Amino acid sequence: MARVVGGSFKRITPEDIKPSRSVLNQLVDIIQEDVSGSSTRRAYQVFVTGGIGPGVTSSLFQTVYDQDFTLQTANPMFDITVGLFYSGNTVQNSKTGEDSAGKLLFPSHSLMMREKIDIYKQYASTLLGDADQAFYTPFQITSTPATSPTNRINEALFLSFKRLFARDAVKRETFAIRLYQSASVGAWHSDGLPPAGRANLNLTSISGSAIYTDIGASTNQRRTFGGAVGEVKNAANTDETAGLIFYDHGTVVLDMNLIFSASQKMSGTIDAMQAASTYNPYSTGGPSIAAGKTVMGGGSYANNVGNPNAKFIPDFMVSASMDDIIDHIASTRFQSGSLTAATFQNNTNINSTLIFCRATADEFNYSTNPTFVDSDGRIRAIDSGQEDVQRTFTMPTTVGLHDEFGNLLAVAKVSRPIEKNDEKDITFRIRLDF
Repeated sequence: MARVVGGSFKRITPEDIKPSRSVLNQLVDIIQEDVSGSSTRRAYQVFVTGGIGPGVTSSLFQTVYDQDFTLQTANPMFDITVGLFYSGNTVQNSKTGEDSAGKLLFPSHSLMMREKIDIYKQYASTLLGDADQAFYTPFQITSTPATSPTNRINEALFLSFKRLFARDAVKRETFAIRLYQSASVGAWHSDGLPPAGRANLNLTSISGSAIYTDIGASTNQRRTFGGAVGEVKNAANTDETAGLIFYDHGTVVLDMNLIFSASQKMSGTIDAMQAASTYNPYSTGGPSIAAGKTVMGGGSYANNVGNPNAKFIPDFMVSASMDDIIDHIASTRFQSGSLTAATFQNNTNINSTLIFCRATADEFNYSTNPTFVDSDGRIRAIDSGQEDVQRTFTMPTTVGLHDEFGNLLAVAKVSRPIEKNDEKDITFRIRLDF
């Protein structure tokens, strides 16, 4: 039932109630400093090694915040992590076998390989419905992924946007991300050693950026176990599909073989199960690398340093911990300026109920409010002596919604009083959003 305050009740029929649905879009803009900054990116030390040296601790993923994550007002924007497909060359060429329990075995210079494989499987299970499935670009589902490596994402970068920003879904053809395909490259000495301080694992890129976007996703709509899915393409060459975006989950899967220079030589120190200190090739006569660290690339075999030609894929992906990989990608491949690193629009579904409260010409022209009449019972809105000329009227300001027992459930206010008389037929439209 509906009642105009000061008036009478009127029953609302099913014909007066209409459901409605609309979509609200908001622009999300993530700047480079939020991704690259150490204070805006939170790590979770949930992995730890043991047995050799001081051990290695690492996260399985990191969370990017819109400000210093120690502040109570900080909002988590997205999680970033990496994963490896089990049947990809990076895994198959580095594993040494399996034990009797079926656990994969890897050489001592590798780190967290099983965790990287498990991350890939978790995303495949959630988005594709099968933990053993692989992500492909362009998007496709094949029954035999292990024997169909064409366009398969073997080394994946996963970005999972938080519900606060992705809301109900990411809007199609609004996603874009700026990434630097190469890490900084310094001049190398003739003996194969890099100049002091020029290890490029922690040097911010200054050129070679590319923009990847889901252009064309509105015309080529596809769905899978994880909902709507689109293809992420190189904006400068739309024939190059570099990843996938799952709109309903707010998750982006990027092929690191395409978005980054996979063959670029990488150099620097990384966490490792190293019991003793090692030679530091980045500083002539400088201090050695402490236990728990090792050198990757940039050295020489004569100095007992590892592969001097170590590449981003597979060497860095195999030897580095998850934290080392994420730190490198976040700090060097997103840059550290104030430009936009990633942007998209979200969809917020608004479900509404429209209730039409109709007041016909003969209704609600009289108020039961005691002040509507004077002590003699004369209507105050009609001038004395004009009872046969003037008509009664009201100025409704509020509509109350009641249940069948007369209990007040909701109150609707109009922006200004509305005159109601016997020459007006008025409909109050009440919108309840949820």
